[in-house]
Amino acid sequence: QVQLVQSGGGSVQTGGSLTLSCTASGVTFGSHAVGWFRQAPGKEREFVASITRRSTDTRYHYSVRGRFTISRDNVQNRMFLQMNNLNPDDTAVYYCAQSRLSDYTANEEFQYDYWGQGTQVTVSS
Repeated sequence: QVQLVQSGGGSVQTGGSLTLSCTASGVTFGSHAVGWFRQAPGKEREFVASITRRSTDTRYHYSVRGRFTISRDNVQNRMFLQMNNLNPDDTAVYYCAQSRLSDYTANEEFQYDYWGQGTQVTVSS
């Protein structure tokens, strides 16, 4: 059974930076694409970023492209989301997830089998 445990997050002012981390248990982490999603208050969960199993390809939501960077460390079974130049629209609960796909930058919830517990990111103006 795969378990994803998130860390990081918190509160920052507009223009600030945060890094989210997610550590996976189990032996399959390096065989699957992984991604980040977020859910703002009153809104549906949305895709943020994803990366293929060997980090050969990444995909970003247009609203975060150029500001967020997704990465992974398959030796330590960890994934990261570096978030720069944050603004209030980035306020949400962020979730890491492991896809059933390997070499595709999955961007739909149904393509993911395992999810982290979520972590709050709050950006104030």
